Parts: sequence; C-alpha cells; structure tokens
Amino acid sequence: MRPSPRPSSPRTPSGAGVRGGTSGSWRGPGRSCSRSGTVTPLALCWLRLSPTRPGPGEIFSFYCHPDGWGGGIAHALMAQSLRRLRDDGLPRVHLRTLRDTPQSRRFYVKCGFTESGSTRTYDYGDGNPVDQVEYERAC
Repeated sequence: MRPSPRPSSPRTPSGAGVRGGTSGSWRGPGRSCSRSGTVTPLALCWLRLSPTRPGPGEIFSFYCHPDGWGGGIAHALMAQSLRRLRDDGLPRVHLRTLRDTPQSRRFYVKCGFTESGSTRTYDYGDGNPVDQVEYERAC
C-alpha cells in the first residue's frame, strides 16, 4: 500500500520519511521508520500545528521500539520531523512526556529540548491519570 500524498501546509506537514539505512513512510501528520524490507515500524512520530498554542508545532507521539534503540533511528526521525516543521514555517515545537520516564526525558534533552516548566496530569480515558512534563525548542 502506498502512502497517499498530502499537500504541504502548516496544519499538515508533508514529505518523505526518514532515509539512510531505514525506509520511511508518510501518512498524514506522522512519520515512521522501519528496517529495509519490513513494514513494522521501529520508530514513529505524529506531529501537527499545536491546538493549544498559536504558532508552534506539537509532537503528540514519538516512539521507538527497543529493537531500534542505540541505532540512531530515533535521532534521525526527530531531525527529519523538526526539519519538516521548520520547512512548513513553524518556528517552535513542544511536546509532553511522562514525568516518570527518565530515558525519554534524556532523549529529548539530547535532541535540544528544554523543560518549559509546564506540567499536567492527564487521563487517557482509562481512569489512570499520569503526570506529564512539557519540553520545547526551536525547529
């Protein structure tokens, strides 16, 4: 199945997936990376114009499967995602991650994000609210 092309705009970034040792696919406002010859993603990112702040983009989901850890896939995906936001005219980006996930928090700092000071408790609908920390950076 081929990804459907989408026009580039600040609301729905578009473009090719991450290249260089991985194959990428683009489906709307997200990106994924998988090993060559496979369809199972090792990493994915879902981003778009922030619905809570005027101007910046927001990364809603950024995940890397443990099979992809240490191989540079997540860093390549983040770099491409930030480039796409910048190319679409978005000067800044923010995201939220779980407070009690030191590995993801270290990753975002390595990618140039800093804590904004904003926190929230969020319930994904399962009745188990979680504490989140916000990070931000220039694209």
